[in-house]
Amino acid sequence: MNAIIDVRSVTKRFGGFHAVDECTLSVQKGSITGLIGPNGAGKTTLFNMVAGTYVPTSGQILLDGKDVTGLPAHELFRRGLLRTFQIAHEFSHMTVTENLMMVPDRQSGENLTSAWFQPARVAREETAVRRKAEEVLDFLKITQVKNELAGNLSGGQKKLLELGRTMMVDAKVVLLDEIAAGVNRTLLNDLVFNIERLNSELGYTFFVIEHDMDMIARLCDPVIVMAAGSVMTQGHIEEIQKNEAVIEAYFGGSPTGNATSPPAEQPVSEAQP
Repeated sequence: MNAIIDVRSVTKRFGGFHAVDECTLSVQKGSITGLIGPNGAGKTTLFNMVAGTYVPTSGQILLDGKDVTGLPAHELFRRGLLRTFQIAHEFSHMTVTENLMMVPDRQSGENLTSAWFQPARVAREETAVRRKAEEVLDFLKITQVKNELAGNLSGGQKKLLELGRTMMVDAKVVLLDEIAAGVNRTLLNDLVFNIERLNSELGYTFFVIEHDMDMIARLCDPVIVMAAGSVMTQGHIEEIQKNEAVIEAYFGGSPTGNATSPPAEQPVSEAQP
């Protein structure tokens, strides 16, 4: 397999604190790769750089072999990199179907001139996008909520909607940030099942931050472990769970780093296409 994400010696400093420190890792095309580590390890900061929210202080990030270091999120979106958030970002006053239809970029109906002078073209595009949304809802088995306001969905249904939004465009790789957070076990099983289907049937590559080790064990191979801003080790989950250094990093106290009290990593609040 070839690397679809290639992180090369990436560092991110906030003042004197190194949130990510000379981090090197890769995500292979067609894989479901897990990223785990104790709080403050730098996982979310790394995700934010890969997703275009933060610009690295130094180092290089490649997407499908092309240098994308420092490109903003909307440019990465157009190149096929999408990201979900720990806290779902839905348009709460729009229906589930409308939320999905908002995703495709550069629709003719967004252009006032096209809307006025090319109404037939706009109508054709809207019909095609609506049909795609219906296919996504059917794939995820949530057609029963298609006309429901997204703000009324449960936490798990919102996560399914976020997953559905990645299906509205030709995604090369999807970053999943703690998708299990706040989701009941029944809907979590649905989420995991659909991630597996997207990977096996449609060839999606996933890069997953997650604290739910059962989910990591079921989905991810390999699993990458970060601590103190760098990669500690990687391998199959069974190897990781027996690694004494990993056990120490999780349960034996805070890993040493470049600051005594590193700031807690927080979910990013910015909206993403």
